[in-house]
Amino acid sequence: MRRRRLLVTAVVAAVGLVFATGAAVVVANRSGRRKRRSPAQTVDISCSSPSLGGSLPALVYLPAGYRVGSTRYRVIYFLHGLPAGPSSYKENSFVAAALASSGRRAIVVAPQGARNQNSDREYLDWSPTEDWPAAISDDLTRCIDKRFRTDASRSGRALVGLSAGGYGAFNIGLRTLADFGAVESWSGYFVATDPTGYHVLNLGSARANAAARVPRGPGLRRETARWPSLIAFYIGRQDSRFLSMNQQFDGELTQNGIKHVFRTYAGGHSASLWHSQAPHWLGMALDALASEAKRK
Repeated sequence: MRRRRLLVTAVVAAVGLVFATGAAVVVANRSGRRKRRSPAQTVDISCSSPSLGGSLPALVYLPAGYRVGSTRYRVIYFLHGLPAGPSSYKENSFVAAALASSGRRAIVVAPQGARNQNSDREYLDWSPTEDWPAAISDDLTRCIDKRFRTDASRSGRALVGLSAGGYGAFNIGLRTLADFGAVESWSGYFVATDPTGYHVLNLGSARANAAARVPRGPGLRRETARWPSLIAFYIGRQDSRFLSMNQQFDGELTQNGIKHVFRTYAGGHSASLWHSQAPHWLGMALDALASEAKRK
């Protein structure tokens, strides 16, 4: 039985992409004069994270033009899959590359989601010094807003992830809609699982198990009424582990009158699916944030 890690690390082998940091882009201003725009840039940072008992490393992808001017940028926070190792957060450069190739300009932040080799902590709250939801929604966002020119509002933040990262994005994002105006899951799931993806985790108490189940039902309907947000997810039709769970979650949201976007595509739990859909789904998140900003 394949582990999720084999499928997630296939991203690197399949793509081999590194976010561009090459020559400056030349653009024309309104007078027709040509000027140089700063190139895209990758920054490796470490954020203070009391929720993790220390620090939270992250890669920050800055779009071309960031280093000049005073523009504030929307931020896409991207969670990687699990099981993973401490450096796995550096392996999803295809996300920023897809965004750049589409002509869209935003900051992409890819935080660490594993502190040990072959770790599968499911982005959950395990202890006062290993609280992944607080680390991502509080510590990380405050750090990024302080260090970079961001739109520091819910209309400036999207939380996105693939596989276990998609589960983490939904489980964290749907509980913090006051902070994120768009939440997306790419081939994710909706309750914490073991590394195979086939077995639901029993965390030892009803409270812990409830916290590991993605919000749904009337409670989520009330939250989305208060905080209108993009809730969007997709799955490959050949994804034998998570297809039925995604279809069931789609049905639950529909039954409860919760507006959302759900799509299925040809393909399995694979890098090729994530790469092909990345430009469209990143654009969808940014469009939703722009619409939210207009409502303010």
